[in-house]
Amino acid sequence: MNSYILIFLFSVFVSSISQIILKKSADSDRHGFREEYLNLPVITAYGLFFASTLLTAYAYKGTALTLGTVLEATGYVWVGILGVLVLKEKMGLRKFVGNVMIVCGILIFALM
Repeated sequence: MNSYILIFLFSVFVSSISQIILKKSADSDRHGFREEYLNLPVITAYGLFFASTLLTAYAYKGTALTLGTVLEATGYVWVGILGVLVLKEKMGLRKFVGNVMIVCGILIFALM
């Protein structure tokens, strides 16, 4: 497997983690601009988003554009898994089938 693809997948995972951090932070009761936007979890999450963007830009150096868009779709799977594990969300049948369809689409694209 191309090392750029691994970097790309890692950047998508980092982005998914930052989304979970933002979701967890949004569940907290905060009042005012400073408390809501200038706190450690939010700043950390946006820092991770920024790092993820840099990693993705670097990964595109050795990854085809068509493959990059498919690899980005793995973020939906990561957010679903992390949502269940970290946020204790329910994985209903529709979410499960949707994630399976995403993975199948990625596999079909990879095999072509």
